[in-house]
Amino acid sequence: MLRRINWKAIAKGFAWAVCLSGVVVLLSFIGVKKQELKCTNVKILIPGVDNFIEREEIDAILKQSQGELVGRKLANINIHEIEKTIQANPYIAFAKVYADMDGVIQIQIKQRQPVLRIINAGGQNYYIDREGLKMPLSPNFTANVLVATGNILEGFGGRVDTLITPLLADLYKTALFMKQDSLWDAQFEQIYVNHKKDMELIPRVGKQRIILGNADSLITKMDNLLAFYKQAMPEVGWNAYKTINIKYVNQIVCEKNRIDSAAVKRPVLQSDSATVAKQLVASAVKNIIEEEIKKESEKVAAKETKAGSIVRDPSLYRSPNKSAPEKTKAGAATKEKTDTKKSNK
Repeated sequence: MLRRINWKAIAKGFAWAVCLSGVVVLLSFIGVKKQELKCTNVKILIPGVDNFIEREEIDAILKQSQGELVGRKLANINIHEIEKTIQANPYIAFAKVYADMDGVIQIQIKQRQPVLRIINAGGQNYYIDREGLKMPLSPNFTANVLVATGNILEGFGGRVDTLITPLLADLYKTALFMKQDSLWDAQFEQIYVNHKKDMELIPRVGKQRIILGNADSLITKMDNLLAFYKQAMPEVGWNAYKTINIKYVNQIVCEKNRIDSAAVKRPVLQSDSATVAKQLVASAVKNIIEEEIKKESEKVAAKETKAGSIVRDPSLYRSPNKSAPEKTKAGAATKEKTDTKKSNK
């Protein structure tokens, strides 16, 4: 009968019971200690380079809502209430508050991250953050993000709020797309909404406007623009075109600048950047695009070596000043001269 008893299982169960009892006793001890433990310090951690809110402001929020924390028993401090109060600030996305065994209250804060600044038709300023929520400007810090101006009617009531109009949703989607691509993030500094409600991208390199239309098929449109930059810009120069229209996904329509014309007039942009900084950014963008062109050329050369030749389709790009019929006539004239020479021989 004794042989049938599983002593190993009994021993294991007993060990678990002892461990569980020990944990309960330890937690009870910690609980009792915390009841008597006083707050010795308050540490506030605000990671990131953006400084929408300073430590002094958090201290002021804590004093206003909780009073002086240092010296008070932890049992009399409502940690959850502190979290709720801090997260009510429009610049804060998340707050975590806890007390350690040394009596230090730790406050970890995550700030909102703007991706777009709106200056609407009435002159009102506000941000849209990465989550697609409106947030106010800060007196402490100006975010280096795209600026959207022009025919934008949607306003901001002062509190964190969702987007209402499809136009603002398109602006947010476009800004988020640009932020995720290092080339476009460096190249574009402003989005202008024209009278047709089309979005126009204002670049740092080049004096043309990129007519984007809406935020549909963004990947295809921007891929077309990059291909145009690689193939056309090295030939004609960065200031050859007044507008580059990429709103239609199957073609690019360009309007050329007039010869010796003045620089294209741009929408007024409120900017804190210095001229030297802009020139450095422009140089960086050109370097990125030139590197892309170099890589593309190497790929083409490799394909030509392997396959013999590559036929490029020029129909994607169309300019009013260089129409296809003109090229066809020129080609026909060349062919006619060749045929005449052959017949004379």
